[in-house]
Amino acid sequence: MKSHIEQHVTSYKEKYKNRGRLLISCSDQPGIVSAVSTFLFEQGANIVESSQHSTNPEGGTFFIRFEFECDRLDEKGPAMEEAFQSIAESFSMEAKFTYAHRLKRTAVFVSKELHCLLELLWAWESGDLMSDIAVVVSNHEDAREVVESFGIPFYHISATKEIRAEAEAQQLQLLKDYNIDLIILARYMQILTPTFVAENPYRIINIHHSFLPAFIGAKPYERAYKRGVKLIGATSHYVTDDLDEGPIIEQDIERVNHRDDAEELKKKGRLIERTVLARAVKWHLEDRILVYGNRTIVFN
Repeated sequence: MKSHIEQHVTSYKEKYKNRGRLLISCSDQPGIVSAVSTFLFEQGANIVESSQHSTNPEGGTFFIRFEFECDRLDEKGPAMEEAFQSIAESFSMEAKFTYAHRLKRTAVFVSKELHCLLELLWAWESGDLMSDIAVVVSNHEDAREVVESFGIPFYHISATKEIRAEAEAQQLQLLKDYNIDLIILARYMQILTPTFVAENPYRIINIHHSFLPAFIGAKPYERAYKRGVKLIGATSHYVTDDLDEGPIIEQDIERVNHRDDAEELKKKGRLIERTVLARAVKWHLEDRILVYGNRTIVFN
């Protein structure tokens, strides 16, 4: 199975070895697109995708994502980034270059429910999720067999309120050891401490089994059933110190009715959770998300 995945990765890296991305946010003002487009042209780059958004053309914040092709990009990238600094300074930009062939290293955290983890593994195996899934961490043993069948290291770290600091110290060390870029909470049923979150700003994606902001916290399907809701959903968001209130990346819903009990709501909800989390992770891996306050701009 591992060699099959490696074939997808090798093919992807070769195809996109000269593909770069440039994400920018700054005050909206005339000349931004012209300046950046001219710069990329002068660097020998061909823009293949461009998406932009302004919160207000008069005094708002401007966001833009360029995707471009440039020969020998791995070699030219550092000089290109340095040369861009003068433009970034003139427009007071926050700018970030990324390179498609440099796959982000991810860690997946999971508890007992495995449907979101399995969705990620299947997408990774098929080549639909371009990442290096470096490690899976769990507070239970349930996922070990399936994870190790993919050739991925699995670590069981007990995590309860009484030993949370010790558990997170082990987890943070693992993240450093594996050089992790992104943490995915695939139904990891533990609350992360402010220390853990602060060390990974906007690098932790969670799936919440509810259409936030409704039914924050535990057992949302039971509470949704008691309220007689007609729509259920799931929300994927970045993790912040405020429980279930981080910037939302993706959401989806499904209509239900009075015939659906709490168990049926959970069954339907799991399907939504899987797809919503996978989409959010994919967009992050492709550098399609810009955080703006407690909101996101998603160029999907």
